[in-house]
Amino acid sequence: MTFDTILSATAYIRQQLPDFHPEIGIILGTGLGHLAGAVDVQLSLPYASIPHFPLATAESHSGKLLLGTLGGRPVVCLQGRFHYYEGYTMQEVTFPVRVLKALGVQSLLVSNAAGGLNPAFHTSDLMLIEDHISLFLPESPLRGQIPAELGPRWPDMSRPYDDTLLALAKTIAAENQLSIQTGTYVSVPGPQLETRAEYRALRMLGADAVGMSTVPEVIVARHGGMRVLACSVITDLCIPETLREARIEDILAAAAKAEPQLTLLFREVIARMP
Repeated sequence: MTFDTILSATAYIRQQLPDFHPEIGIILGTGLGHLAGAVDVQLSLPYASIPHFPLATAESHSGKLLLGTLGGRPVVCLQGRFHYYEGYTMQEVTFPVRVLKALGVQSLLVSNAAGGLNPAFHTSDLMLIEDHISLFLPESPLRGQIPAELGPRWPDMSRPYDDTLLALAKTIAAENQLSIQTGTYVSVPGPQLETRAEYRALRMLGADAVGMSTVPEVIVARHGGMRVLACSVITDLCIPETLREARIEDILAAAAKAEPQLTLLFREVIARMP
C-alpha cells in the first residue's frame, strides 16, 4: 500500500459520482449484507472494478461498494470485508478503510458476526463493542513504513470506540427495546474456530465475544482520525461446557434474525449522529 494507490482508488470512485460527498462509512460483516438494502443507493461498484481493491472471498460477502443515503445522510457502504485468513496482508485488509477516509468519511460504523463468550448472551443478540483485544493478531496494520499523511506513527488506542456514539446507540436501543449487550471483542486470525480451552482462555482475558475481523479496521480508522462505532451480532455461543459444533448455516441464520434490529440501530444512529 502506498499513498498513490489510495489516491488512485479514491479518484476512480469520485469519477463515477463526482458530486457525492460521503460523511459516514459502514462495513457489513458475515451474514449482514442485506442491511445494505436500507441504503438508498445512487451507485454500486463491484470491488473488482476499483483500482487496487482486494476481492472478497468469504461466504456471504458480496463485494460491492455502495454510495447513497441512509437516515438522510450521505454514506458509503462496504458490502463485504476482507480477512487476514483469506491470504491478504493486514494493509490489504484495511485498504478500503484508507479509501473511505480519503473520500471524506469522518465516522465509521462497523458490524460483524461473532461468537458469544459471555454466558449471559443469547444468539442473535447485538453487542456494542466498548473495547477490544488485538494481542492474537499476527501483525498490526500499521506495521512498516506508513505514509505520514495517513496519521501519527504511534496512535493512541486508549478509547478506540467513540463515547458519544456509544451513548447514542444505547439510547436508541433502549427506546426501541432492542436486545442489546455491551462488551469487549477479541480478534483472532482464523479461519479455524477455537477449541474449548481457547474459549476459556479468551474469557479469562476479559473478552465477551470473539471474531476474525473488525479490530484491524478500527485501528486504521482511529489512526486516520475517524470516530468509530462497532456492533457484533452474536451468531453462536462459545461456552466450553455446552459447546456444540458450529455450522455456517446456523451462523448465517442467527445473523439474518438480528439484521432488522441492526439496521434500525445503524439507521437511527446515522440520522441522529452529531
